[in-house]
Amino acid sequence: MKRAGRHPDKALSALRVRQLSKPGRYADGNGLYLVVEPSGAKRWILRTVVRGKRRDIGLGGLALVSLAEAREKALAYRKMAREGGDPLAERRAQARIPTFVEAAELVYAEHKASWKNAKHAAQWITTLKQYAFPELGSRRVDQIDTPDVLRALGPIWLTKPETARRVRQRIGTVLDWAKAAGYRNGENPIDGVTKGLPKQNGRDDHHAALPYNEAPNFVAELRASAVSETVRLAFEFLILTACRTAEVLGATWSEVDIAQRIWTVPADRMKAGRAHRVPLSDRSIEILKRARQLSQESEYVFPGRSGAKPLSNMVFLMTLRRMQLPITAHGFRSSFRDWAAEQTNVPREVCEMALAHVVSNKVEAAYRRGDLFELRRELMRLWATFIEQDAGASE
Repeated sequence: MKRAGRHPDKALSALRVRQLSKPGRYADGNGLYLVVEPSGAKRWILRTVVRGKRRDIGLGGLALVSLAEAREKALAYRKMAREGGDPLAERRAQARIPTFVEAAELVYAEHKASWKNAKHAAQWITTLKQYAFPELGSRRVDQIDTPDVLRALGPIWLTKPETARRVRQRIGTVLDWAKAAGYRNGENPIDGVTKGLPKQNGRDDHHAALPYNEAPNFVAELRASAVSETVRLAFEFLILTACRTAEVLGATWSEVDIAQRIWTVPADRMKAGRAHRVPLSDRSIEILKRARQLSQESEYVFPGRSGAKPLSNMVFLMTLRRMQLPITAHGFRSSFRDWAAEQTNVPREVCEMALAHVVSNKVEAAYRRGDLFELRRELMRLWATFIEQDAGASE
């Protein structure tokens, strides 16, 4: 017989909570659920009966409320409801919904430590102060809607298109956080904001690649986004290695040699039908070590939810759509190639080999001797260093 108050055997664990990425509602027991949003944000709710009516009570986002804390809150609210109290009224009396300024500052403080580049961190909050706070700052996050965001972005949408795009992404990040924390409901108002704004010049829908000087900022935004950690790691790994989507998503641990800092993609997974050795930068190694912690027993470096299969080949596309960027993941190979041509003195053949393009037999022979591989290793180190710094685009 179970002891009174014991948690259900089929409860969530801290590890499973971190790994869950498929949108849905996951039961922990005793009415407590973890909700995974399509954006990747995670929040807790308690389903219980309050004064004869079934209620769903938000307990906060996973970023702020751990599994243990959610269970404590749920237990306290169940007891209150059982004794005739109203947990919703009690929570509303205790918790004040933050303004956009307050929420932005909380998000900034939460992510600042993970941003290695101080300039990007400062730029993140500065652009919001300059362009978003005047219109949105004093409004409660639950009261902000699409027209409010349109008024904030409208004055700079055509005159400063890149700045406007970044501000839009950062507003979206703040409002995603607010929803995960239980402060707002419904869709993020930035999702449909472009329908109310004129088309920006120079950003055609078919434009597939991001200018290389925007790549560092993109990676910083990616790290702060609400998509699952596995997807964030996989996308950054794709950018750092300049490999194709299928090559990254299909990567297995048997292909990786962390000690030698080499990832060897076998011939049967390469477009040209030749095995491709990829030198790994320090940041790529960091990503792999974290991915190993997340993947547990899966043979795949970046597994899907079940672990038996890799991530879907749609994850990068969906991430870019969520960030409202008219580019493709494959386009980062072009970004890398343009950067290498304009910012380094590395021979063209080395750059082509980094992209696994077919080169002449003479160059191939040199590659097999290993000397060009070391040049590629240095090239990828320089690329990783570039990605870590801010692109320096004018704001």
